[in-house]
Amino acid sequence: MDFKSAKSEYSDFGVDVDKVLSELEKIAISVHCWQGDDVGGFERPGAVLSGGGIQTTGNYPGKARNIDELRSDFEKILTLDGGAHRINLHASYGDFSGGFVDRDKIEEKHFYSWIDWAKEKKIGIDFNGTFFSHPMAESGFTLSSKDKTVREFWIEHEKRCRRIAAYIGKNMGTPCILDTWIPDGAKNITADKIGYRAVLKDSLDKIFKEKYDKRLMRDALETKLFGIGSESFVVGSHEFYMNYAARNSLMLCIDMGHFNIGEDVSDKLSSILLFDDEVLMHISRPLHWDSDHVVLFNDAVKSVAEELVRSGKLTNVHIGLDFFDASINRIGAWAVGTRSTRKALLFAMLEPLDTLIELEQAGREFEKMALLERQATLPFGSVWKEYCRRTGVPDDDEMVKIVCDYEKKVLSGRK
Repeated sequence: MDFKSAKSEYSDFGVDVDKVLSELEKIAISVHCWQGDDVGGFERPGAVLSGGGIQTTGNYPGKARNIDELRSDFEKILTLDGGAHRINLHASYGDFSGGFVDRDKIEEKHFYSWIDWAKEKKIGIDFNGTFFSHPMAESGFTLSSKDKTVREFWIEHEKRCRRIAAYIGKNMGTPCILDTWIPDGAKNITADKIGYRAVLKDSLDKIFKEKYDKRLMRDALETKLFGIGSESFVVGSHEFYMNYAARNSLMLCIDMGHFNIGEDVSDKLSSILLFDDEVLMHISRPLHWDSDHVVLFNDAVKSVAEELVRSGKLTNVHIGLDFFDASINRIGAWAVGTRSTRKALLFAMLEPLDTLIELEQAGREFEKMALLERQATLPFGSVWKEYCRRTGVPDDDEMVKIVCDYEKKVLSGRK
């Protein structure tokens, strides 16, 4: 179906397609840097990850080996997804060309070149402390470690990350979202859960004692149910961070991959957004015992997008991606995940929400259900193709050809 006919069909249900396409283009998706190099970072080029806390599998040819290659790959992604973007950096991705700098010594200067590059590309920057793949993380505990030396090392790291995030925000003219995620937990039964959580609370109190202008940076705390090597106990659980964030006026980060795979993550959002001004949403795709698969345009992602739109607080939500797959073309993974997230937002924004609410309030449940079913067969694909055309990016078929061509001309030369 051509776009004109599709637009008319949506109009029959009270949906202004042109308005939706204009609004979608303004929604920023924060694209994570770590898909491009298998979560390696640039602290010690060529080093093998060690020190616990994270794991990636696969060895598909062509991963980025340095900052220039990673930026080149990211620039390719910017041509494949229409709309606003940000780049999400981990602290381990600093520009350490002057030599190794340990994480409790990182400074603003290590991100000068990232700021210059992002300004040139007209994108924002978000940031993360890196609490994994380090000798100080080998025990499985960082901010909740009962070893004072280990704990103070990571407290200092996060204090510096917050200062760097504020510097980034000041220089970029848009708030830098700093996400705090730690891998702390245990594989087996833990007797002193409350003890570890008390230590984590104390560490966070020290970290967040210094206040920063929210126009420069904003803090988010990322919850988690389980992890590889922390199957029995995760210190920073959903309940822990929800309480801590509420009491300290901090933002929650809800990662779709950090809950049971049968759990409806979308259902949490109306409760959180009713009480919180904003939330950081990490879009991911969980499978059994692994949380970070490439995002697809599936029911779970559509449900999250629908709830964000239905809540009326889409502009209060910071949307970021969080997945890494080293078993397939990394640029293709980025492209599919970013575009799938954008598709889900478009699908949700095209929903005849006012009519659905009217039917619901009138108790006309059958008609509401029928309308939802009708929406599933509306010509969404034609609208998506028009969005790609308006934003100057390829449609799905052409995107595949471009990624394969980039692999042939660029990625194949990396050994």
